Amino acid sequence: MSRVGRRPIKVPQNVKIRQEKTAITVEGPKGKLSVSMDAVITMSLTDNVISFARPNDNKRNRALHGLYRALINNMITGVTKGFSKELLIEGVGFKAQPKGKGIVLDLGFSHQVTVVPPEGVTIKVTSPTALTVEGIDKQAVGQVAANIRSFYKPEPYKGKGIRYKDEYVRRKQGKKVG
Repeated sequence: MSRVGRRPIKVPQNVKIRQEKTAITVEGPKGKLSVSMDAVITMSLTDNVISFARPNDNKRNRALHGLYRALINNMITGVTKGFSKELLIEGVGFKAQPKGKGIVLDLGFSHQVTVVPPEGVTIKVTSPTALTVEGIDKQAVGQVAANIRSFYKPEPYKGKGIRYKDEYVRRKQGKKVG
């Protein structure tokens, strides 16, 4: 059984949390995030410590207990520190260029791929073969990074494609000359 929901969350001094019925809003130095909680899970804020409770050990309630604790913790981390994902582009002639709020990717296709991030997410081109996706919403940052990676996933023979910085691409040997 997961014990994530039972762990209390310490709220930093520069973060404000408001609860209106089932809507929870977290506001910090980097921005503002909100989530709508299920009415079954109750949240209590005392002395800058948030704790969550569930009415019984029903399977759905146990799942929601850990889910909302993780979501609120990620929101607090997002408005204080933010989240980022780094992507690397490998391949001859493969590169990224900033264009307006988005980027343009040259991935060996007959056309260029244009990526415009949603509100609250920024994409920085640190070098022609490296990108950084940043934002305060962990889910949005991860989704944008996954969408960029999906344009050309890393292949196992030459290693060409877009991959996360810490991702290991298992290489295959290819044809052997007999």
